[in-house]
Amino acid sequence: MRKTARWAATLGLTATAVCGPLAGAAPASPDPAPASLHAPSALVLTVGHGESAATTAPVRAVTLACAPGPSGNHPDAARACAELRGAGGDVDALGDGGAAFCTQQYAPVVVTLDGVWEGRRVSVERTFPNDCVKDARGAGVLAF
Repeated sequence: MRKTARWAATLGLTATAVCGPLAGAAPASPDPAPASLHAPSALVLTVGHGESAATTAPVRAVTLACAPGPSGNHPDAARACAELRGAGGDVDALGDGGAAFCTQQYAPVVVTLDGVWEGRRVSVERTFPNDCVKDARGAGVLAF
């Protein structure tokens, strides 16, 4: 009988020691709902003067988040997000320069886009012959 009482006491203390910290205080309110059901879209865009991002220091960098809504320090985040959505996130599909008239001057500009677009990792580097061509091709996305 003595062994049974000791076993019961040991088992009770062990259960209290193991399960006690797990009980904790009940939360004041249930967990909040997720902020959005959309996949994240957040990018860091940089621009520098040179032919390659590996050999060129960025002159300017901005952030652009498009989901759940346009935000970041991009000068026109709403327009940039709309253009990227229209192009399916493909920088090459942004535009052809339309009616822009650019000189033939060669002063290379390199642009990078790194981050996540609709839940998938994106790392893009594009070199344009000059700022005019970059602005014409990138429209609102690369105008920063």
